[in-house]
Amino acid sequence: MSQTIKLSRLQSQLESLSYPIDATEAAESFADTTVTFADGDADLGTMIGEIDADRFESAEGLYSDLNNVLPIEAVGEPGQSDGDA
Repeated sequence: MSQTIKLSRLQSQLESLSYPIDATEAAESFADTTVTFADGDADLGTMIGEIDADRFESAEGLYSDLNNVLPIEAVGEPGQSDGDA
């Protein structure tokens, strides 16, 4: 069953899994889940699959790792600088 969640609700969704969990199992658990951003969306299972880890010890750890693979559309305003002038 596919579902759509907002990025702001991502961490609470990750808490629905039992930890520790194998990375493949976590990715399969969210294979049909779309995460929406202010400017786009992405498949949560695919993003979890992009993380270079074999397993996750906690929802917090998985959430932290996901922040490293989020597409640019999920982070801030499109085209906005971090002040690197």
